[in-house]
Order: sequence, then structure tokens, then C-alpha cells
Amino acid sequence: MSLFGQSTSTVAPSKGTAADLANDRDVTSPPEDSISDMSFSPTADFLAVASWDKKVRIYEVSPNGDSQGKAMYEHQGPVLSVHWSKDGTKLVSGGCDKAARLYDLQTGQATQIAAHDAAIKGVRFVDAGNSGSQMVATGSWDKTLRYWDLRSPTPVSTVQLPERVYAMDAAQKLLVVGTAERHLCVFDLNNPGTIFKTMQSQLKWQMRTIACLPTGNGFAVGSVEGRCAIQYVEDRDQAKFGFSFKCHRDPSNPVPRSEVKVSALNAIVFHPQYGTFCTVGSDGTFHFWDKDTKHRLKFHSVPMNPTISSAAFNRTGSIFAYALSYDWSKGHQMNNPQYPNVIRLHPTADDEVKGRPVKKR
Repeated sequence: MSLFGQSTSTVAPSKGTAADLANDRDVTSPPEDSISDMSFSPTADFLAVASWDKKVRIYEVSPNGDSQGKAMYEHQGPVLSVHWSKDGTKLVSGGCDKAARLYDLQTGQATQIAAHDAAIKGVRFVDAGNSGSQMVATGSWDKTLRYWDLRSPTPVSTVQLPERVYAMDAAQKLLVVGTAERHLCVFDLNNPGTIFKTMQSQLKWQMRTIACLPTGNGFAVGSVEGRCAIQYVEDRDQAKFGFSFKCHRDPSNPVPRSEVKVSALNAIVFHPQYGTFCTVGSDGTFHFWDKDTKHRLKFHSVPMNPTISSAAFNRTGSIFAYALSYDWSKGHQMNNPQYPNVIRLHPTADDEVKGRPVKKR
């Protein structure tokens, strides 16, 4: 039996020890306010960090875990999302100033490339249509998704959505946007201006994060209720492989089941080589999962349990970055100047992130 329900795997999940986190390294000169998003470059160990202090920072991480600031630029409001271009030469960010900005790593210049009528919650470089060049997709609280050609100040296309954008991600030719009221809008990027399919999230409460499967045929959704769902685009795949499970809950809390402590799931990130994934939450824990065997591989609890607001794997999956930072899950009144803003780099081991074969009986 596993946290997913009945499992064919007989390997027990293991809890990390303090020694497992002893080699985690803190990133130098972290943001001064809550960390909202992080993204590793696909071509180098450059970590981009978006923060509520209105800044985007880029850190260079060396093989021994040391880090140093490489670049920084500013928005006019809190920054909510960052994402690298496929070739690693550019970075896009969006935030509460209703603008998306593009940073060119070669020139060191940041320019505004997109605008909305409300905050931009998600940004992604996408291979849309048949142009052969990358565009930027931006999802906003103004209930629209817009596509931008970097050579033009006006959007290539604007798609009306059913509600405000809360989460979005893309992989291959798949783009998924999650909105308020649990709507999921699935886009085939061969025809980016039209919603391919709409559905409701399997989860009953507000979603906080979406991560597309690297194969581009499905996605994972996380919510405030401490649950995760694996959903597939095609109905036949969903019927065969889709499922949801509980996570980021405190089973050791000696209270009635109806009062078990439930924490928000803040981020889901897939390992770039193994296809396993990690979830992080408000309970100060991060968990590595194997969706194919429906099994938790390993989990870690950070001392003092500060909320983990964001996470990212580097391009090889050898480094897992996680942010100890207030996640706003309990409102602005719970944030204070003493709350930590720390980014840690965790060297991954295969027993944490590599999927395990199903044992035949």
C-alpha cells in the first residue's frame, strides 16, 4: 500500500534524515521578500528567481554548489513567474505590474515585451504554430492568454479564458492553463489560438500549480488541499493512467481524521531525465514521486518547517533548488520581516529521484 492507494511496488518510501540535508547549500544574496518562482536554464546552471521585492535575480551555480549573482533586473511590481528560452539566451518574467519583460543574457538588457489589463501570473516560451521560432505565452488575472512574437509590440493572438489564470505550464506541443473555479484549458500549440479541450480539475479546491509531463501528453495539478492529480489529455489515457493522491498532510498529528493538518501544495517539478517529480508545500517538506509505479521515493522535512514556496531542477536533475519563503497561504497578516527568504541547493541522489521497476510477483 502506498500514499497513492494500492500499489504494485513493494519498496517502502523512505524519510530523509538531517544528514541527507547536511550538504545543501544556501544561495548567496537571496531576495529580500517572498520568492514566487524559480527556473533553471536548459543550457547552463543559471538559476532565475522571481520575488515579491519586484526583482528578478540570476545566479550562477558552480559544480561544488557555490553560487554567485550573475544579473538582476526590476519590474514595477512583485514578479510572479519566470521562464528561460530553449537556447538559454533569454529569460522572460511577468508580474503584478501587468507587464512581461525579456532579459537578454548576452546584452544584459531587459525590455518590456507584453502587457495585460491585470497581473501576469504565468509566462512560458512556447513553440506555437509552424513558424519554427519561439513565442512567449502570458496568462493573466484579466482572464486572457496572449501570445507574443518578440519582434512585435502587439499580441499575435488573444484567447478569452473562463476565469483568472492561477497556474500554467507547457511541454512539447502542450500548454495547460488553470484558472479560478477549477477550470483547466488545454491547448494544442499546433493551433495555439483555440482551446483544444476544457475540463474541471479532479481536485475539489483551488489549484496552485500545474506542471506538464515532459512527454507532453498530460500534466500534474496541485491544490491548497494538499492533493496532487495526474491528468491526461486523451480520455483513453486518463481512464487508464489518471489518478489523484493525498500529500503534504501530517499523519503523525494525533487528532481525529477530520482534523488532520493539511498544507498547500505550492510547486510540482519533473525530473528532466527520469520523468519522476517532486512536490513542495506549506508544511516545509519536499517529496519525490514515481507516477509510473504510484510510489513515493523519498521525502525530506526542513528543520523548523518554514513554507517551501517554489522549486526547480537543473538541466541534468543533479541539483534540486527549493525556496524557504512565505507562500501567502495564510494571508498577508502572517507575513513578517523575520520570515526567512532562503534558496537552498540540494544535490540529488539516484535513490531519491530515479524511478523503481515494478516487481513481478
